[in-house]
Amino acid sequence: MRRYIKSGLDTLQCEVRRHYLDGTPERWPSLGAQEHDNWFTCTLRHTEGLFVITSFLTHSSNVPNVMQPDQWVPVADKDIISTTAVMLMFSNTPTVVVGLMKEQTLNCEFAVDHKAAHLTVEWHLQRKGHRSKLFSYSSHTGQRETSEGTYVCSVHVPPIAGSHSMALQLMALPPAVSLNVNSEVSLSEGELQMVACEATHYYPLDVHIEWLKESLTPGASRVPEVLNTLGIVMFSNHSNNPDGTYSLTAHFLLKPTPQDSGYSYTCRVSHDALQMPIRKSFTLSVTEKDSYMWYLPPILIIIGILALLLSRQLAVAGNIYDSSPQKMM
Repeated sequence: MRRYIKSGLDTLQCEVRRHYLDGTPERWPSLGAQEHDNWFTCTLRHTEGLFVITSFLTHSSNVPNVMQPDQWVPVADKDIISTTAVMLMFSNTPTVVVGLMKEQTLNCEFAVDHKAAHLTVEWHLQRKGHRSKLFSYSSHTGQRETSEGTYVCSVHVPPIAGSHSMALQLMALPPAVSLNVNSEVSLSEGELQMVACEATHYYPLDVHIEWLKESLTPGASRVPEVLNTLGIVMFSNHSNNPDGTYSLTAHFLLKPTPQDSGYSYTCRVSHDALQMPIRKSFTLSVTEKDSYMWYLPPILIIIGILALLLSRQLAVAGNIYDSSPQKMM
C-alpha cells in the first residue's frame, strides 16, 4: 500500500471492516492459506479525493472453528492480530468533474499476490437507478466515457471480489442570454410587439426564466411585477444542441397602454452555473394615437363663429342695397 500513497498521514482516512466471502468458503490460492481464514478490508481515502486504496487482508487462525466454520473468531477492541494483504485495488479518480463532451480516463488498478490468477474485471455504469455493463474480462485499467454517472470497477479473484465506485460529474455551463429587442422600445398605443428572451448553451437542463415589470418613475413602488404569474409568458420546448447543451425561450405579447410608458421590462435567468442571475432589460415608451374627436368641438365652434359673422355681413349688405334710391324711368 505504501507504494501508492503519495501524501502525508494527516490527509488519509482509514476504515477497516470484516469482509464476508460470497457462497461457500474457499481457500485463497496462495501458500499457507486455509479455508477457515478470516478476511478484512482496509480502505484508505485521501481527504481531498485524490485517490482511494482498498486492501484485502487475510488472517489465518491456528484453531479453526470446527463446530461453526462460518462463524468469526472473536476479536476484542484491543487485540492485535497479524494479517496479510493478498489483493489491492487502487484508483486516482474516485471523483471527477469534466467538461461537457470531453473525454476523461477513469483509473482502476489492482494487484494480487500470486501469478496466473483466475480473475474477472468488469466496468459498469450506474445512472438514475440503472446499472449497465460496459465490458467484462479486460486487463485495461481505464475507460473513456463522457456520460455522467457512477462508474464501478469490479475485480473478482476467487474467492474474493472487490469494487471501486467512481463518480463522474459534468461541469455546469452558464447560459448566454439575449433579447429580440433593443434596450429602448417605442410603440404606439395598441401596437403589438412580441418580446422574447432566449437562454442558450447551458448545462444541466434546469434553468429558470422570469419576466419582470418595474416602474422607473421616481416615488413609485420598486417591487417588480412578475409577469410569469399573470399567465401571459409562454415557453418553448427545451432544445438539444449538438454540443450537448440546451436552449430555452420565454416570450410574451406586449400590447401597451399609455400607462405602461416609462416601465422597465427585465428578463431574469437563473442557473446552477451562475452565482448571480443574468438580467437583460429594455425600457418602454408609448405614444398616444391621434384622435379627431379632440379637435371636433373647437372646429365646430370656429365654424359657428364664421357662419355667424358671414350672416351678419350678408344682412348688412342687404340693408344697404334696400336703402339706396332707385332711378325713375
